[in-house]
Amino acid sequence: LTCDAFGVLPPVSRMTSAQTMYHFVSGYTAKVAGTEMGVTEPTAAFSACYGSPFLVQHPCEYAKRLAEKLEKHQTPAWLINTGWVGGAYGTGSRIKLRYTRAIVDAIHDGSLVAAETEVMPVFGVLIPKECKGVPSELLNPRKSWADASAYDTQRDRLARLFVANFNQYKGQLDEEVLAGGPDLSSAARSQVTPQ
Repeated sequence: LTCDAFGVLPPVSRMTSAQTMYHFVSGYTAKVAGTEMGVTEPTAAFSACYGSPFLVQHPCEYAKRLAEKLEKHQTPAWLINTGWVGGAYGTGSRIKLRYTRAIVDAIHDGSLVAAETEVMPVFGVLIPKECKGVPSELLNPRKSWADASAYDTQRDRLARLFVANFNQYKGQLDEEVLAGGPDLSSAARSQVTPQ
């Protein structure tokens, strides 16, 4: 679960085991005005395993355990974003709670795992093309922005923040997990392959 105030991440995305570990260790969310004193505009926040101050062991240990559980129980992993669509904070709008509820219901009833997907450029996660109760134009964040080029710029900016944050874990997780993060190569930026 994340709250992306930059309007980049989709309301829901399916992730591989490596992507799940990468995002779990990253612990990305955004601080927004009204949630913390002194915050007047959105700021990216990374807290390992979404709770860094409370971790007894290294974040990589928790990520490995999570991956083992996903594998053992053959469980798909989803990243749910309750943040903004159609633009960043101040331009776009907050994802409506009823849409988040519909997404959670679709995960629970198994319909989302069967949905047709497309690959999100740079982040590489799978975006469902439809989800009952959620307007399809909101599922792919690039399509919900009025200016696709502005979206691409914002997406690449957020990807660079992820990469910079994850540098502290290089050498502590295998290359597959590192590859689960954003890829800013030109090929990855133009990739929109249906799955």
